[in-house]
Amino acid sequence: MTVPVFLTAELDGPELVLGGPEGRHAATVRRLRAGERVDLTDGAGSVAECVVREVLKDALRVEVLGRYEVAPPTPRLVAVQGLPKGDRGELAVEMMTEAGVDVIVPWQAARSITQWKGDRAAKALGRWRSTAREAGKQARRFHLPEVAEPVSTAGVVKLLQEAALGLVLHEEAAEPLSQVALPGDGDIVVVIGPEGGVSDQELADFRAAGAVPVLLGPTVLRTSTAGVAAAAVLLTRTGRW
Repeated sequence: MTVPVFLTAELDGPELVLGGPEGRHAATVRRLRAGERVDLTDGAGSVAECVVREVLKDALRVEVLGRYEVAPPTPRLVAVQGLPKGDRGELAVEMMTEAGVDVIVPWQAARSITQWKGDRAAKALGRWRSTAREAGKQARRFHLPEVAEPVSTAGVVKLLQEAALGLVLHEEAAEPLSQVALPGDGDIVVVIGPEGGVSDQELADFRAAGAVPVLLGPTVLRTSTAGVAAAAVLLTRTGRW
């Protein structure tokens, strides 16, 4: 059975108490028992391998068996996700997190049907971040992905200008994603358009920033699945998979 992973900021000492929502989930939902193994992480690469010594009402008391650090992966994969409608954004975040994407950037594209404004923006971003957190634990990721603040097209242009490689998924591109030359380190930024695709002006802006339009495959994928498909190609070709 896979050892469950829980998040905590406190990893020092021979014994730890996992409390709060994580401890409550471990004790009352997962129903862990004394003698079972758990891994605790801060989500930034530090890991404590533990065994449960006592189950409290809403917490676990654990003994630390060992500690280690997980180096951040390289090159870093940054996915700029055009805002999709409904809950497809959370689906995209979940799948990209499970695959291994390092940074997810919500993008208010020209053709995005969904508009993040005011309280709605804060709630939607909170759902994306919660989804990434839970998917990261399920996937046993010790470096949780960053879900950044939403950006405009100008913000995407800045990310592409600073990237080691910028890519735009586009159905009319000539160069396949499977053949584009990749850097050994730095950031690979991949832009995924919303349901309506990337507009001509956005594509021109991204090209001017140094991005390369690439073809993912012979079929047109939904915006919620294109990101994870692109991540699978890139993570395999960089040797991270």
